[in-house]
Amino acid sequence: MEMKLTPDAWGYLRETRAESHSPPELMQRLQEDGYLYLKGFWPREQMAEVRQELLENLAELELTHPDAPVSEGRSNPDKQSAFTPEAGEKSELLSQVLFGPRILQFWEEIFAEDVLHFDYIWFRSIAEGMGTPPHCDIVYMGRGTRRLYTAWTPYGDISMDIGGLMLLEGSHKQPERISNYLSRDVDDYCANGPNAEAIESEEIKWEWDGKLSNNPVSLQEKYGSRWLTSEKFELGDVLIFGMEMIHASLDNQSEYLRLSSDSRYQRASEPADERWIGAEPIGHSLAGKRGRIC
Repeated sequence: MEMKLTPDAWGYLRETRAESHSPPELMQRLQEDGYLYLKGFWPREQMAEVRQELLENLAELELTHPDAPVSEGRSNPDKQSAFTPEAGEKSELLSQVLFGPRILQFWEEIFAEDVLHFDYIWFRSIAEGMGTPPHCDIVYMGRGTRRLYTAWTPYGDISMDIGGLMLLEGSHKQPERISNYLSRDVDDYCANGPNAEAIESEEIKWEWDGKLSNNPVSLQEKYGSRWLTSEKFELGDVLIFGMEMIHASLDNQSEYLRLSSDSRYQRASEPADERWIGAEPIGHSLAGKRGRIC
């Protein structure tokens, strides 16, 4: 879908350098803007090593181009690549970064208390094709605190043609507009409904996949706001936002894989969604389903 690029519909994220602001200032900006786009948060050399390990894992899955150097990150035109958590699980360097001292100290200072992170890592290697439809994260992980934050990390320089993340400006301040949506859980299902048997036998994953809309242009028009992104996300950047921020991604119109991960952080004193905690998180499996009478 072609996006509207007029000034009233399109813009760019405000960049922040973590070292240039105090923790209270960073938290205030996160609450006001609904996000923190932290430039150069991770050492670029360290992230280059993570990227290479991830690409090697993807090569083992035959998702990189067979006739190009693995380090280029070109996609295999004969394979569909999208959500590939198995490649992230095999990367020791990935977990060392996402759960390491740099990010945990950052959150402890922001929260002014101990931090807890989800153990599950959402790793993606998006090939050419459609982007992610607009949604909010709360519908996938809302059984604990709502004061939970996503950290979206790119593993490579991502220009707009590769398809980076975009946020709907100010949408976090208007939760009442989508209150019914925000109260839902993708793993809830009607135990007395027509899909119950298929879900309980794991024939289908869920009754509803969590999308807010299939049309980011009409959604932007409805809000009268702007989609915000970066002209170029760079290796070492991280984009942080909350559970009620509407976000999506641009289409990947290139021959390169768009590598990124989502990791989640919260205050340790608050309840956590049990689906994403532990050595082997249950996630959206049958164990995480919750039947209800409809």
